[in-house]
Amino acid sequence: MICCIGKIEKASPVVRNITESVYASGTVRAKNQYEVCTTVAGTIHDILANEGALVKQGDILVQLHHNVSTLNTQNARLASEYEDFQVNQTKLNAARATVALAKAKMVNDSLLLTRQRNLWSQGVGSRIEVEQREVNFLNTSTAYRVAKLNYADLWKQLQFADAQAKTNWRISSALDDDYIIRSRVDGRVYKVLKEKGEFANPQQPIAIVGDANDFLLELTIDEYDIPRLQVGQRVILSLDSYRGEIFEARIQEIEPLMDPTSRSFTVKASFATRPATLYPNLSAEANIVIRAKENALTIPRTYLLSDSLVVLANGQKRKVTVGARDYAYAEILDGLSGSDVIKKPSP
Repeated sequence: MICCIGKIEKASPVVRNITESVYASGTVRAKNQYEVCTTVAGTIHDILANEGALVKQGDILVQLHHNVSTLNTQNARLASEYEDFQVNQTKLNAARATVALAKAKMVNDSLLLTRQRNLWSQGVGSRIEVEQREVNFLNTSTAYRVAKLNYADLWKQLQFADAQAKTNWRISSALDDDYIIRSRVDGRVYKVLKEKGEFANPQQPIAIVGDANDFLLELTIDEYDIPRLQVGQRVILSLDSYRGEIFEARIQEIEPLMDPTSRSFTVKASFATRPATLYPNLSAEANIVIRAKENALTIPRTYLLSDSLVVLANGQKRKVTVGARDYAYAEILDGLSGSDVIKKPSP
């Protein structure tokens, strides 16, 4: 109850339901909404998804001119086929044949050397013949070892060339695929920002894509209010496009980084009730319910002094304990009763 005596406004605490909330403004966003950008610069060859079109993840949205890139990919593919390890087995077969021949010569020279030494031990032949056989065996055994080393080295070279050529092909294919821009999500093309023949670069978006049916709210919260928010809290909101209607949502995510320019945080909320038709970037105003209390003893917030004192009708100040607050009233937990009369503090 509030009354005026002269210029002095007086009131008594009143029992009412009170809901404490935080105000927020924001916009509607399609779920998974993102700006389509290219990772390479180039001229737009074709736009394959018009505004409003439904797309699947992986569908081609935009294609850039990439003739040189395509030729490089074809060249890398040819090199990969040429360097293929299985294709080059004939080289390994030839190297194996060389090893086998060198081994056969070494074995033959070993037998001749043994025979010549036996003859020399029986007094047949000469020392020079023995030494010649020893030199021959040394040469063929060395040739055998070299042939084995060459075979092992050739095997490694062919394996390396095969792996390198295939890697270059994958790199070229990946670079070539950069000129083909695909959708990252199932959804709708909400806006195409470029036209065929225009130049595109990584700094400028080409289109905006997002979920076709699922939407969320992006709300801006003052840094003063962010400590009181938590995931799951109820959001009561109105949309400018649906004046007079009230909808509900729940806080889904609180981004932990504050925007240093606006000194605010971004909070995302998912709809609990919503209109049948929504569009990205619709404006919204919301109240995030911090707590609600029924049958609370309340006084007007303007009667509070320093958030913890009230002035009684006789002019004395009394300390009170304040609970929930809304934009007009504050709950009094302790310090006042329904029969007390307080007056509005002087400005």
